[in-house]
Amino acid sequence: MSFTFIDEQLAQQKANNLDRNRVVLSQSTGRLLTFDGVEYINFSSNDYLGLAGHEAIKTSYINGIAQYGSSSCSSPLITGYTKAHQQLEENLADWLNAERCLLFSSGFSANCGVLNTLGQDASVGFHLDKLAHASLIDGAFNSKAKAKRFRHNDVSHLEKQLKSTACTSNLVVTEGVYSMDGDCAPLSAIKQISDANDAWLYIDDAHGIGVLGDDGSGTAKAQDLAIDNKVIQMATFGKAIATNGAVVAGNEELIEYFINRNREYIYSTAISPALALATNASIELCKRDTWRREKIQKLTELFINKLDNSIAVTATQSSIIGVIVGSEIDTLYCAQHLKELGFWLTAIRPPTVETGKSRLRVTITSNHNDNDISTLAESINEVIGKCLQNN
Repeated sequence: MSFTFIDEQLAQQKANNLDRNRVVLSQSTGRLLTFDGVEYINFSSNDYLGLAGHEAIKTSYINGIAQYGSSSCSSPLITGYTKAHQQLEENLADWLNAERCLLFSSGFSANCGVLNTLGQDASVGFHLDKLAHASLIDGAFNSKAKAKRFRHNDVSHLEKQLKSTACTSNLVVTEGVYSMDGDCAPLSAIKQISDANDAWLYIDDAHGIGVLGDDGSGTAKAQDLAIDNKVIQMATFGKAIATNGAVVAGNEELIEYFINRNREYIYSTAISPALALATNASIELCKRDTWRREKIQKLTELFINKLDNSIAVTATQSSIIGVIVGSEIDTLYCAQHLKELGFWLTAIRPPTVETGKSRLRVTITSNHNDNDISTLAESINEVIGKCLQNN
């Protein structure tokens, strides 16, 4: 019989407590979410700045639909590129300190498209951080380039790879903020090593954009990284910016090359003009509302201080905190019991994280308040404490 592996692999996922399921929510943005008629305090959202329900963004979206309709209805190289898209690209280039920008339908599409386009033959070498996102892994290892991975944030290991490579064009691939640990890449050190070995640097800043930097422009700004023609930045709009889509920022020639050769860009329908206008409105809020970033930092510190010292957490530098539980079944147990106490947290299990390091992923947003944070920490102390006692 054909495709017998489907049932076999699904059964294996379930047996290993690794099966994935969707839930249907009737409310999913903001501080609260509603599932099956019950409200929960939402600690699983990537709406870090609490902008998804902001009136200015919604109004821009509605006005954009009135002006342009609900869709671009075409790829950007046919009739899908409007003044709204052009204005967004120009604003993003200014914000990210880049020569030019290019819009994509998603961060996954952008990462795959960039690495597939640059990895055109075996003379190209990709050097990925061990914890790089699945889209970066797929883009690199499905290209014709020679792809390797270096130990997480280990600059010495990266240097050894670059010094020993036979590739004539090399790209170091890192994330600004790592989505499961909340830690940041040491960008200045990585850039120094890259420059010394004539390599370019690619930064996936999906979880840094909006959250880090005094103007919200991301991890590079927060670390005072000088952006030059050898730096490529990717940022998504579906997290702190609270819309949808993504951007790739780089030098003039690189963007022209992608317009002509990047299949993900050429053959995808452009994001809607209305969405471009809403994203522009959100970026202005990101720049202006510094209090949102300050509040996230304050609440994150409060949460970590309220946790029991026996509970292990990741070395976060952002609003993402991984609360390490260990086994897959214990993590599922803790997530379920926290839901019974009114908190919605996601149980993160392999292959997203290493075996034995399953965790509760806590994302703190500016929509939360001190009481939310304190009661969550107290509940985690209670639930994980009981779980450890049972073991």
